[in-house]
Amino acid sequence: MQGILYEESTLWLFLLVTVVMGGWMAWMIGRGIALGWKPYWQAVLSLLLLGFAVRFIHYALFGGTLLSPHYYVVDTIVLLMIGSAGYRATRARQMTTQYRWLYERSGPLTWRAKPGT
Repeated sequence: MQGILYEESTLWLFLLVTVVMGGWMAWMIGRGIALGWKPYWQAVLSLLLLGFAVRFIHYALFGGTLLSPHYYVVDTIVLLMIGSAGYRATRARQMTTQYRWLYERSGPLTWRAKPGT
């Protein structure tokens, strides 16, 4: 996996920086955009920018490559998955609490119209 998903000497650095630190930031970005009732494309744009920030942390703290398209894409895909989950979880909660007479939860990331509406 080294060389494909991460360039550091251990998997733990990738998990710490990209998944834990970057993932927390991505979840918060997705949640914040959803709380403001903004469209999903704004979350995607913000997460693409976060990918650059995570790449910089890899470079500045652990000697990774700053301008590596391959590792930027890998980091950004992970961030997009986590941020999208944060966006959808928040939006599902919003739709089912603010419009509880119209919608009910059908899963952690989804909602559906209540029967008979």
